[in-house]
Amino acid sequence: MTLDELIGARLAVGFPGTEATPELIAHLRAIHAQSLVVFARNFHSPEQFRRLIQRLTEGVGTPLLVMVDHEGGRVVRFSNGVTPFPDAMTQGRTQAPEAIERQGTVEAQELRGLGVGVNLAPCVDVFVDGSDPVIGDRSYGTDSDLVGRLSAARIRGLQSHGVMACAKHFPGLGAVQRDPHKTLPTITLDWTAMETTHLPPFRAAIASDAAMVMSSHVCYPTLGDPPGWPATFSARLGRQLLRQRLRFEGLLLTDDLEMGALQSFGTMGEAAVRATEAGHDLLLICSDLTAQKEAFASLQAAYQDGRLPLRVLELSVERLARSRKRFLV
Repeated sequence: MTLDELIGARLAVGFPGTEATPELIAHLRAIHAQSLVVFARNFHSPEQFRRLIQRLTEGVGTPLLVMVDHEGGRVVRFSNGVTPFPDAMTQGRTQAPEAIERQGTVEAQELRGLGVGVNLAPCVDVFVDGSDPVIGDRSYGTDSDLVGRLSAARIRGLQSHGVMACAKHFPGLGAVQRDPHKTLPTITLDWTAMETTHLPPFRAAIASDAAMVMSSHVCYPTLGDPPGWPATFSARLGRQLLRQRLRFEGLLLTDDLEMGALQSFGTMGEAAVRATEAGHDLLLICSDLTAQKEAFASLQAAYQDGRLPLRVLELSVERLARSRKRFLV
């Protein structure tokens, strides 16, 4: 693969509309995109959506890895053609792990039928009473053990039927006081609280062989990083904690780099480079095509001038290729 192709393999991009326009195909080809993040704006029927993915794949000339937030409850992007499941909090109060695993199985079968290879779920965040509702009912509950058991069951159901699961938001977003979609929050929990409450569900997800983990746009200064420095840019959390201590060998991806939490850190290009330095394999840029071009150009420059090491890029793309081969997507 060329440098441009390696960089493009690490971008997961969103786009407007429900049609594979020539302009959209030209854009995806220009940034060598291989992964898409889809939303409600891209869907009005299963038939239209399958046609959209097929035409984009043909236009780009390479198989596309399609991702979607399909959590259940209030976070579902497809308005029809899929089974509606309750939110995770309701499931946590009413369902056993066996039922949650069956849910994952149904989701995987339906998503595969739509051409989707990744469910950006489950949220393995442990909700803390009084926290911002950005997580709220997206969490299985306030009990760490329950969250871990149900998350692991969901992951098994999804992945045993060919859809990658994504445990989010590392290292735990359940105690957040402000919505990172809008502003940069800080969680001041110490290592004891993280180790006893918020990290165990991630350990359970990793033990269940979760294909992906998504990081959070939140600062954790009591875990060793400077105040105001989000987990998205933290090699301490991405490389040392997740990779070395928790022994996660799958794909690490960012949350959407366009979110408000990162707006004070400069350009999209700089955010993409910093997230790469922290150890992310996939960078999500979910709406702005211009921002996607900027990220591609900044990464290209960073590899060419040696700020980012080429061998680490190659290893990241190799991880992605192994995951795609494992799930045949």
